[in-house]
Amino acid sequence: MRPFKNTRRSVLRALALASALSFGGLSAMAPSTAAAQSFPTKPVTIIVPFSAGGTTDILARIIGQYLGNKFGESVVIENRDGAGGNIGTQTAARSKADGYTLLMGTVGTHAINAALYSKLNFDHVKDFQPLTRVAMVPNLLVVNPERPYRTVEELIAYAKANPGEVAFASSGNGSSIHLSGELFKLMTDVDMLHVPYRGSAGAVTDLLGGQVDIMFDNMPSAIQHVRSGALVPIAVTPALRSEQLPDTPTIAEAGVPGYEATSWFGLFAPAGTPDDVVQTLHAAIVEGLKDPEVIEKFSAQGAVIVAETPEEFAAFIASETEKWADVVKRSGATVN
Repeated sequence: MRPFKNTRRSVLRALALASALSFGGLSAMAPSTAAAQSFPTKPVTIIVPFSAGGTTDILARIIGQYLGNKFGESVVIENRDGAGGNIGTQTAARSKADGYTLLMGTVGTHAINAALYSKLNFDHVKDFQPLTRVAMVPNLLVVNPERPYRTVEELIAYAKANPGEVAFASSGNGSSIHLSGELFKLMTDVDMLHVPYRGSAGAVTDLLGGQVDIMFDNMPSAIQHVRSGALVPIAVTPALRSEQLPDTPTIAEAGVPGYEATSWFGLFAPAGTPDDVVQTLHAAIVEGLKDPEVIEKFSAQGAVIVAETPEEFAAFIASETEKWADVVKRSGATVN
């Protein structure tokens, strides 16, 4: 009987040890698991570094509404405009790295401004944790209907005959709207006056009122005025035509071979945000970008959805930073 007793005693010891290890393992895992499951427990803020009514704001509100419904917590959009997006971006960079403050960044804040501004109070790479791009958006060259040009060719001819008289508005120094205009000037050898605003809304208002002449605006903030007839579309800035305006040529097609410029938008958390919170946010955002209602709303704005991993987004930012640094250098673009 002794072997049986030894065997029975060994089995009991093994079961007791397994139970202890299991309990200890669950205890060790509990904080991380609980943190991921409990986030968020209060409202989340998405800082938009441009004024309300512009493309960055529009897209942030669409994805913010989805996240609010999914999380069961309010998602607040906070507009902090100024300095080409740098004020709001700096605010986000200095926010607590807990996932409750996010930034809707752009090609301006996370690619162009690093080359355009001699000094920034944030590092667009080191101070942020990329989550994902959310959209690519074509820029649309629009003109006040009272101006005497309706094509790219006519605009170039007028600008060359009247150096410095064509005023092009932008959402701010360093924005993709600004650099789209600078690239156009560089490639066509025309002299146009850049007029920066604190966001697209004010720029579009003055364009409608005739205070400025043209704008390389993001399509979401311009397309409603095109559809109403208040603004005239001349061309789109990407390499391909937009599905929203299929009859509007690209700038390259319209007489400036090789011209291409697009805007992009993505969500960031402050650097140091816990990995489990980053994973929770990333999964929720990507899920939202697959939601039929979100897709429909983005499409109506002319935005093409992009969803990628944080690592893919970081690599994309690196390539965009290099690309636009070259454009800034060649064009001689500066902030006023």
